[in-house]
Amino acid sequence: MSIRPVKRLVKAKPTLEGAGVHLRRAFGFGNTSDFDPFLLLDDFRNDVPADYLAGFPWHPHRGIETITYVLAGTVDHGDSMGNRGSIASGDVQWMTAGSGIIHQEMPRGDQAGRMHGFQLWANLPAALKMTPPRYQGIEAKDIPVVTDDDGTQVRLVCGTFWGKTGPVDGVATDPIYIDVSVPLGLRKTLPIETTRHAFAYVFAGSGKFCNASGPLEVPTEPVSWADTNPPAAAENRSLVLFDRGDEVMVQAGDDGIRFLLVSGKPLQEPVAWYGPIVMNTQEQRRQAFGEQEKGTFLKVK
Repeated sequence: MSIRPVKRLVKAKPTLEGAGVHLRRAFGFGNTSDFDPFLLLDDFRNDVPADYLAGFPWHPHRGIETITYVLAGTVDHGDSMGNRGSIASGDVQWMTAGSGIIHQEMPRGDQAGRMHGFQLWANLPAALKMTPPRYQGIEAKDIPVVTDDDGTQVRLVCGTFWGKTGPVDGVATDPIYIDVSVPLGLRKTLPIETTRHAFAYVFAGSGKFCNASGPLEVPTEPVSWADTNPPAAAENRSLVLFDRGDEVMVQAGDDGIRFLLVSGKPLQEPVAWYGPIVMNTQEQRRQAFGEQEKGTFLKVK
């Protein structure tokens, strides 16, 4: 067994998106090869309603999948096919934009005004860029929670882990998306296939991810915040990009540690990306925007 070295450790950067939503971007709109097949990860955590209520009004997507995971508050959504709904605390929405969809996402805080969730973008392979759009809406109660003998807990959104399989299916890049909580002071090893690209995004507690040269400390917010308490230091969000290996090792700090652990099989295909449109060639990208202007963007209505 080989521990994956830590290739890069970065803090999520403040970003303004949609109609004026203040969020933190862990990665996106840069070199896509390290994270392939993933394109972007946003942490939309905020306890000031004025900083998120403007939301993400009607906008198009083509060629990707968007994965929304809500921890506090709700996200109301609607689309060009007539779908309507709300993603509540603990829920996941896996949207395959495929050939094209126009939708909106409007965050709504909880009773204390808090909003917390993540949105991950996953690329689609060239053969499926123009597949019909579809949704997989997963309620919190349907997401398996696996607890190891040492108290480590995993919420399994997608993929197979520790003998259990998450509720999301039919995803082209076969990702594994889990929400991991490791108790205070515990050192834990988690398996990841060598052929996958993998990253962790720490959003509560503290800990050290061990690599070939020594541990890298990752300080973040108190682990209890996601359940009850307001954030103490909203800036402290950390992304850990791993190199190759077949397991990751984490040493939890005094408050424990909670993080997303995401891995997927790289597509190794060219990426032509501008805004919400991700294709394989610049000509395909220009065609998509041209179809928007002509009113022929939507293939399924």
